[in-house]
Amino acid sequence: MLSRSLRQLPFHAGTQFAGATLALFLMTAPSYAQAQSTPQQATTAAQASESLASVPDHVFLKKRSREVFAAQVMLDRLRFSPGVIDGYGGGNTARAIKAYQRAKGMAPTGRVDAALLAALHGAGAEPVVKRYTLIDADLAGPFGDLPEGMEALSKVEATHYESAAETIAEKFHMSQELLRVLNPDIDRAEPGNTITVAATRAVPIEATVARIEVDGPAAALRAYAVDGRLLAAYPATVGSGDFPSPSGKMEVRAIAAAPVYYFSPEGRSWGPDKRLTIAAGPNNPVGSTWIDLTKEGYGIHGTPDPRLIGKTASHGCVRLTNWDAQELAKAVTKGTTVEFL
Repeated sequence: MLSRSLRQLPFHAGTQFAGATLALFLMTAPSYAQAQSTPQQATTAAQASESLASVPDHVFLKKRSREVFAAQVMLDRLRFSPGVIDGYGGGNTARAIKAYQRAKGMAPTGRVDAALLAALHGAGAEPVVKRYTLIDADLAGPFGDLPEGMEALSKVEATHYESAAETIAEKFHMSQELLRVLNPDIDRAEPGNTITVAATRAVPIEATVARIEVDGPAAALRAYAVDGRLLAAYPATVGSGDFPSPSGKMEVRAIAAAPVYYFSPEGRSWGPDKRLTIAAGPNNPVGSTWIDLTKEGYGIHGTPDPRLIGKTASHGCVRLTNWDAQELAKAVTKGTTVEFL
């Protein structure tokens, strides 16, 4: 047994702690379905959690879990996106796990267990947390509270991030709550300071997306290569009972980064009773990205509130987190097939 908890060791970027034992792993992972895992799976899963060992215990109080956090980061890196990384289990994380398990021929349990962590760690053994040095752009702003409601938003010059914490949290696909717990001084940070963040995916999709599936019942969007390989799976808000998304096939017509949002009340039973133009920005009603489809008025887009993806309804479009929408937009072209299931 180790002479002291790995949690007490100093943190260094990229550190791979050695000597973690199965006993320590079981002690820090009571939520695992251990009886269903082999010793080899449990040992590999323990290694998958080692880079979390230096994160203070207070980060993982209540229902936030080290193991869920580790799984979320590794799923994100493999592009089975759990949406917002927050350390809490939930519908988006369970759907990402099931998508990964199906792709790997595993039983789709949707649970974080030793077998899952072993498979995820085997696909990429990098630490799940890292140190990041803040740059000017992270803190430059402009920041400030935005008004609520479309009419009030139409009067501002930009729908910018409201704080540096929001900017940085989205950059690393994290909840602001978790970012602040990991870095209590984040609101006083300056360029050159180092902070602890999730080690999320950092390279573009490896191939051009040839086909997109929008799966409303599964609250998911899946992107495929021309040879049928699954390139990415994202949680999505897909229409609603009152405002269903279209059915059948269509195509990508255009792609807009930093879109301006134009609202018209014509033919709508929701929203203001007049035309509005809302400035571009990540807190625009369609977020930071718009992928226009060949059915008028429909698109795939980002969101000002990533926490709600897969949990609320949309007005017929397909809503993703800003970071997932940005990544997808860079991998599609005009004419990419989009099929609504």
